[in-house]
Amino acid sequence: MTKYVLESGGIRNQIELKRKFHREIVAGLNATPKFVLCNFAQGREFWEAKLAGYSQMILEDMPDGVQPSFESALPDTFAEQCKNADVIYFHGGDNDLLFYWMRKFDYQTLFKDKVVATNSASSCMLATSCWTCDWRACQDGLGILPIKFIPHYQSDFGSIDPRGPIDWAKAFDELKAYGDPALPVIALKEGEYKVYEQ
Repeated sequence: MTKYVLESGGIRNQIELKRKFHREIVAGLNATPKFVLCNFAQGREFWEAKLAGYSQMILEDMPDGVQPSFESALPDTFAEQCKNADVIYFHGGDNDLLFYWMRKFDYQTLFKDKVVATNSASSCMLATSCWTCDWRACQDGLGILPIKFIPHYQSDFGSIDPRGPIDWAKAFDELKAYGDPALPVIALKEGEYKVYEQ
């Protein structure tokens, strides 16, 4: 069974929720879980630099006795990395960039019997459809989970954007009307997360 732990984004600003999220990821795993940290939603030039910071952010939240190891995902070895991992942890960034990379893989096979942790854009990836804060529009996700997803809900995300603040009620209504009307809209505030198992 695959466990998906979807977080909304903005986790750095929610210290207690960050701790709970990271502990949920390792709940039920062995004391030395292997993490693959995937930054496919960010520019290639940032991947190595982000590894140390993201690893430390996770380490500081671990329960006593849990000592994870970390490696940075690389497209050429990603399938093998996932096979050897306990946790595949996707960071946020640009939806389109992440989707570009992930459509190259058989992600259903990669994720089988793993813990898949996501935030912001990568949570959108798992959804059937989503509302992207960057483009302020609905788009299709990869359809792994039968949900519609809005990250950063009711936050000040984009507050310095020249387009002005996001109208969250409008975003919710747009996504509700988009695609399959039977799917639930999951709109999580920053730091909030949901767990799905399938």
